[in-house]
Amino acid sequence: MTTISDVVIALDKLSGGRVSDSNSEHSFAIWKDSGISGKRVQESPGLVWGDPDRKVKKLAVAMTLSEHDIELAAATGVDAIVAHHPIADAASSGGVTLKNYLSLSGLAVLELHEAFHGLHPGIAFLHGHQVRYADIHYGGVEGNVLFVGTVLPEIRVLGDILQRLDSYMGLEQEKELLKMEREIRGSSSAIEATLVTQGRIVLGSRESPVKHVLHIFPHTGFSPSHLRQAKEQFPEIDTVLASISRVRSDSELVREAERLGLRFVIGNCHVLEILENGLPLAYALEKLLPEVEVVVFRERVTSIPLREMGGERIREYAEKMADHYLVKKVNV
Repeated sequence: MTTISDVVIALDKLSGGRVSDSNSEHSFAIWKDSGISGKRVQESPGLVWGDPDRKVKKLAVAMTLSEHDIELAAATGVDAIVAHHPIADAASSGGVTLKNYLSLSGLAVLELHEAFHGLHPGIAFLHGHQVRYADIHYGGVEGNVLFVGTVLPEIRVLGDILQRLDSYMGLEQEKELLKMEREIRGSSSAIEATLVTQGRIVLGSRESPVKHVLHIFPHTGFSPSHLRQAKEQFPEIDTVLASISRVRSDSELVREAERLGLRFVIGNCHVLEILENGLPLAYALEKLLPEVEVVVFRERVTSIPLREMGGERIREYAEKMADHYLVKKVNV
């Protein structure tokens, strides 16, 4: 019989003791605080909520816990969700407290995030390079992940990186799914997150040669000063590769890269991390917990013009509610 405690032990083992912190030189219970009033949250790798002795027959791996995951888990017999990103009251449970929402179905939730970062070279591999230096808190900033790598033999120019990502991420399938959705909904303007945020070249061209890359994740706090520091530390770098988060073409980070004579390419977006990190985690848990059925929760985010959203009846309902109860109050 597998229990929630066994899941915690498995996470601790595959992370090299980062869940319990018993064998770690660096604590992974980290406070995240951008200074926005009331929004500070602590990452606590391991069990966030649930009965440690509860039996686990079915486990889901998710990227960011939301009420959608909770409802799907409850409806499909999932006993526990392992989320990559940190979990917080209300923010991860539809605006209500986690304790109340999760207790309805006896669901346990666990998190990893920084405790999982740096455990495998997969993200670098997918982007076409082999890591020879890694730092998961570069410049003393918690969670500021940096890789320095040398491209794989099959990668010669920037275009090879983008082609590799398209293939591994199955973007052709995503294009077919969107095409079908547009036809079914009668919405030619519907768009989908993985397709509009796919990789692109900011500095350079598809034919630009590449050999040594600085792989960064801008949303973690990587700054232009960090870029200058990294270039001094690793002068052979010829290309900045940014993934997970996006960077504007006119950002100071891009401008600094240009001043340093570097090429700049944007790789996978954050919505694809369920494949980059979530899928390896799911396979690892399946191997460590052979009695447990493991599934993956993947969100698909689309944008649909207002007047094309939903069927005719729900559109009529929504406009009626807006006219008679919402906008009416504004005009009183």
